[in-house]
Amino acid sequence: MNAQKRLEIFTRLRDENPAPKTELEYASPFELLVAVTLSAQATDVGVNKATRKLFPVANTPQAVYDLGVDGLKGYIKTIGLFNSKAENVHKACRLLLDLHGGEVPEDREALEALPGVGRKTANVVLNTAFGHAAMAVDTHIFRVSNRTRIAKGKTVRQVEDGLMKHVPKAFLVDAHHWLILHGRYTCKARKPECGRCLIEDLCEFNEKREYLD
Repeated sequence: MNAQKRLEIFTRLRDENPAPKTELEYASPFELLVAVTLSAQATDVGVNKATRKLFPVANTPQAVYDLGVDGLKGYIKTIGLFNSKAENVHKACRLLLDLHGGEVPEDREALEALPGVGRKTANVVLNTAFGHAAMAVDTHIFRVSNRTRIAKGKTVRQVEDGLMKHVPKAFLVDAHHWLILHGRYTCKARKPECGRCLIEDLCEFNEKREYLD
């Protein structure tokens, strides 16, 4: 895919949704960190249902730590892998208190040192909470990037690096959200809705004609 096509794709996505946001509900970098940690192999809808009960009771590292692991489990037990997630969030809260004064660090290495926080979660926090040009490649972004040929790659890291290289700089901060939303609602896994796709004429997906309405 050439640079002109990429520019037009992101121009259209921006024009349709000038201020894209995550569908996870949060009111602080810490709430976002917890929500993203809980979202692994879970839906945003499911995470939001749990955090709507959790955050009014505990939404700081100290408050969540004081709940204890079992207390935290009571709020997130509807989420997949809640046992291990509760352990990780509790341990992360302790480290935030001990090493960062109870604040979420604006630093990739420090974020990835927290239990349950990998590169993707760190990228989400850096991008969404702090406005960094970071690309958190989830299953939606991986699929959209490869299908459209915006950035091809066999691994998540290859796609991330390709997007960081090829997405026009003016769109880098918001590109993560546009691509996730496009993958979630239009460029779906089993049956992409090419017939109503905003960028169908620019997309280089070879099989898209099978899905036209």
